[in-house]
This record gives sequence, structure tokens and C-alpha cells, in this order.
Amino acid sequence: MPARAAARAGVCLGLALLGGCSMAPAYQPPQIAAPQAYKEMAGWTVATPMDAVPRGPWWEAFGDPVLNDLEVRAQAASPTLAAALARYDQARAVARVEASDLLPTVGVGGDAARQRVSGNRFQGNGDARTYNDFSIGAALDYELDMWGRIRNSVTAARADAQASEADLTAARLSLQAAVADAYARLRGLDAQADLLHRSVDAFERAYQLTRTRHDGGIASGIDVNRARTTLSNARARISAVANDRAATEHELAALTGAVASDFSIPARVQTLSAPAIPTGAPSTLLQRRPDVAAAERRMFANNARIGVARAAFFPSLTLGLSGGWQTTHGQLLTTPNSVWGLGPLAAALTLFDGGKRRAQVRLSRAEYEEQAALYRDTVLGAFRQVEDGIAALHHLSVQLVDQRDAAQAAQRTSDLAFTRYRDGASDYLEVVTAQTDALDSQSALLTAEIERMRASIALVKALGGSPAAA
Repeated sequence: MPARAAARAGVCLGLALLGGCSMAPAYQPPQIAAPQAYKEMAGWTVATPMDAVPRGPWWEAFGDPVLNDLEVRAQAASPTLAAALARYDQARAVARVEASDLLPTVGVGGDAARQRVSGNRFQGNGDARTYNDFSIGAALDYELDMWGRIRNSVTAARADAQASEADLTAARLSLQAAVADAYARLRGLDAQADLLHRSVDAFERAYQLTRTRHDGGIASGIDVNRARTTLSNARARISAVANDRAATEHELAALTGAVASDFSIPARVQTLSAPAIPTGAPSTLLQRRPDVAAAERRMFANNARIGVARAAFFPSLTLGLSGGWQTTHGQLLTTPNSVWGLGPLAAALTLFDGGKRRAQVRLSRAEYEEQAALYRDTVLGAFRQVEDGIAALHHLSVQLVDQRDAAQAAQRTSDLAFTRYRDGASDYLEVVTAQTDALDSQSALLTAEIERMRASIALVKALGGSPAAA
């Protein structure tokens, strides 16, 4: 037995009947200093505790009833969320099992027997006897938790249940973000398909004009083939977008717990606006992220399990108590003889185990250190994800302005090039180049708009969900 543990045992022995003591180390979670402001955002907000603030339906800020319906359906039928809920129920059941050890075990029983004893027994006087024996009673068994083994086990199990509850919240948030992200991509593909269909119509008119000019001997066959190439490329891109949309629609079906064969979302051209997202101060992030809460609770649970392992160096004490009635006549409840027993008060201590208990303490400490490192990693990852989200929103906003200018300029160039070709002032190569640039620029603009909306969704997830008041 370690010297420090032996000294502590003397103190604990005096406190045993007053509630016992705990062998778990004082819990001191790692201190991670939160910056006053996010690097990617100018200014900052004074931090206030956010752990009690409810997380509202943040996706409603996008103002899309179809998205709202998908989110509700996902939370009601997602198998991933159902599995997380089942794990939480398991953790709560384990906590109740551990807590039951804090209370005594009480049992009742009864016996009925007919016996014949030999007349040659000690002091039997040669007379054999036959009689009935009836008994009924109850017994109590209780382990005195002098060293905190049971209490630390209960503490660890309850912390595990709290961590599982945080896991459930994180799973729900991840599901919400996944549905919103897939829906944003779906609407982006609808917008891309609409752009391509309009482009195909314009390219078809240009192709027919080129054929007419070729038939009149004005345009060359090269111009016709260039117009046809541009038209066919745009049509091919429509098929590629349709394939991507089908896969995205199937993804939404799986997220909402629906069969892909029976699930469909009508195509609609709609630009979803990214709402303003209040980030708060960095210090509130640790209070809002469910994965950070889960990591901290698991670290706390492992700290308590160190106490469980250290308690094995001390004896376990168990108290027994029994009582009831016994009679050799038929009237058990009317003419009984009461019987009772106090004890045994049993103590058990392992003297030699080949270093098993020491190894278990080292194992518990190593598990705690692992969870502490995972907690720090989770916190650092949370700050990184928020910084990524803020930076993405900022840079995508700037990109959208420039990309919109580029798309408008490219479209004007395409219109002018086609007019010049129609008037015979240029060849069709100039038209093809301008049309391709215009389509690419407009497609890039749509992509940037969708990426900005996806960045907004990712930032909400990184912040642990937006509070209902936001």
C-alpha cells in the first residue's frame, strides 16, 4: 500500500460512519485561455453564460418552408438520431444500476420442510421424531462505502450519462446542419440547371444562325462546328448536373429517414440568402458546443474512476441483517417464534495480487490523461472551425462582389461578340470564347452564392447552434 494512501486511510476510517471519504483526486480540468476576440472578426461581444439558453430552429432564418419541413422530418425519423438517443438511454440505465449500490439489498423468503431426526442423535434418548419446520423472513445486505468506491462509480456513471446527453445534442446539431447543407446544394444545382437550360437556348439560336449563314455561303464549316461544340458541351453539363441533383436528393432521403425511391423534392430556382449569424465572444464557445461538454464530462468520469481503482487498496466492509418467524407447527403467523440475526459484519482485503491493483490505478490515470488531451483537442478544434467559418463568410462575401461584376461583364462581352458576328465584323471564334466565358462566370457566381450559404450553415454548427433569441 502506498504511504500516501495509508496516511489517508487513517483519516477516512474516522470519517467512515459519517459518510465516508473519496479516493478520487481533486478534479482540475485543463485551463484553456479563450481569446477576447476571433482573429477573423473585428470587434467582440461581452461573454455571458449560454449553457441554459435554448437552441431554437436556426434553419428558419433561411426563410424556406421546404427546408423547415425537411428538418422536422429528419429529427422525427432519422436512424442516426434514433441510435444516439438509444445510447443516451443506455447510459442513463447504467447510471441507475450504479446508483442502486448506494442502497441496501433487501430480500424476503420462506421455507417449508418435513423432517425426521434419528433417535440415536446426541441427547436423542433413543426416540426418533418427525416434525414440520416453517419459516418466513427477510434479509438485508449493505456494503459500507468507507472509501468512496461506490460513490465514485456512481459519479462516473452519471458523468457518462451527461456526456451521452451532450453526444445526443451534438448528433442532433450535426443532422440539422447536414440536412441544411444538402438542401443548399440541391437548390444550387437547380440554379445551375436553370442557367444551363437558358444557355442552351441561346447557344441553339446561335447555332441555327451559323448554319443559315453557312448555307448562304457567308460562314465557314469551322464556325458551324464551333457553334455545335459549344451547344453540345452545355447540354452535356445539364446531364452532369441532373446526376448530381439525383444523388443529393437521395442523400436528403437518407437523412430524413425516407426511402430514396419514394422521395422527391420538386426543382425550384431560388436563391437562399445567408442570414446574419451572431458569433458572440470566444469564451461563450466552450459553453455552447455539445462536443466540448461531452469531452469535459468524460474527463470528469475518468477522474472519478481513479478513486474507484485506489479504493481497491482498502478493505471492503459488508453488513448483514436478517429476521423473521419460525415454527414447527402449522400456525406460522399465529403461534410463531421470532428469529433474528445481526451480521455478519464482513471485511475483506486483498493482500497480494501480483501488482494488479497498482496497474489498475495507472490504467485509470492514463485514461484520464487521454480524455484530458482529447478535451484540449476538442476545444482547439472548436476554435479552428469557428475561425474557418468566419473567414469563409468574409472572403466569400468579397468574392461574390467581384464574381458578380465578372459575370455581368462577361455577359455584355458575349452579347457584343454575337452582334459583331451577326453584322459580319468578326468570326465565330470570338463568339465562342465570349459565350464560354459568360457561362463559366455565371456558373462561378452561383457556386460562390451556394458556398456562402453552406459556410453560414457550417458556422452555425461550429458555434454549437444559434440560440433561439438570435
